[in-house]
Amino acid sequence: MDDSEGPTEKRIETRAVHAGQTPDDETGALMTPIHANSTYVQDAPGEHRGYEYSRTGNPTRTDLEANLASLEGGAYGRAFSSGMGAINTVLNLLESGDHVVTGEDVYGGTHRIFTQVYEEYDIDFSFVDMTDLSEIEDAFEEDTELLWLETPTNPLMSVVDIAGASEIAHAHDALCAIDNTFATPYLQRPLELGADVVCHSLTKYLGGHSDVVAGALVTDDEELDDRLGFYQNSVGATPGPFDCFLVLRGTKTLPVRMDRHCENARKIASWLDEHDAVERVYYPGLESHPGHEIAATQMDDFGGMLSFELDGSLEQASMLVTETEVFTLAESLGGVESLIEQPAPMTHAAIPKEERIAAGLTDSLIRVSVGLENVEDQIADLEQAIDTAVN
Repeated sequence: MDDSEGPTEKRIETRAVHAGQTPDDETGALMTPIHANSTYVQDAPGEHRGYEYSRTGNPTRTDLEANLASLEGGAYGRAFSSGMGAINTVLNLLESGDHVVTGEDVYGGTHRIFTQVYEEYDIDFSFVDMTDLSEIEDAFEEDTELLWLETPTNPLMSVVDIAGASEIAHAHDALCAIDNTFATPYLQRPLELGADVVCHSLTKYLGGHSDVVAGALVTDDEELDDRLGFYQNSVGATPGPFDCFLVLRGTKTLPVRMDRHCENARKIASWLDEHDAVERVYYPGLESHPGHEIAATQMDDFGGMLSFELDGSLEQASMLVTETEVFTLAESLGGVESLIEQPAPMTHAAIPKEERIAAGLTDSLIRVSVGLENVEDQIADLEQAIDTAVN
């Protein structure tokens, strides 16, 4: 895919550094100022200078939103106080009686807000195998208004054909929204493939340093952006200016960080794939991965996330994740440091066990966020932890 095209006709590495940002007119400050204001002076009642109240708009947030829109190749960006705040805003578009089609191995927090919040408002959800376009098609009903995708999925790294899924949604007059957190716009730009809106947890790769919680939505549709902006302001899940500043600092180094994340993950996935104690590795960069060919078509590289299962018990898997030293046992992902976790009791604990197992999320599944440490140190750490767990 040619990433030289976009709102500024610059390549993504350049846009990551510059898009949405110019030196401060008053001081010449190179970096975006942190506008720590809650309110703004008005020249006359109702006559303001572009900003009136920081829930509605803030100059630091404006720069971040323009930067994110540029990275995704979209025209409009909206920043939120968390990824879940962004997801909630998309769901605000729905009405009682509407139906949503989504993935059976969707992120646990997404599953929770679908089933424990919005089902209470008479919105119905169908969880299907998103790797099978025929299952997506069959799941659509007369009242289906939204197709919600993740690709690669969290945590099974399944790959969904974005163009094919978007086409199905549009044939049914439904919106197609995609959580692009794992891939980031550096590796995958869903709007180019037909999606209507892209969602991010900025907490992850775009922030990149495990020190900020934020979310985002990007679209090319002005009317859709107006609706999302209404709920952004009305519900109020907006980030503070310091959070926006931190994410802007993170997006500047996104390309170089993602290159290393991907390089390390490829080596670790290949090593795990050949390990006698490892039963299965989930990484779309492996040619044995069932979604490898689609991933190679719609992604520029295969990401820094992978999962694997030992040829052993739940107890062995639990021991493994507590024995690592370079990999830290913690939730979240996408920071410079390597993290390891067990989805069943951690990130996906909100999913009922029978549903989780049916979707392939076993108790012994281990998810890894590969960081920027030396890959030989990462492999040595996993090797000693696996040896401790299985011997």
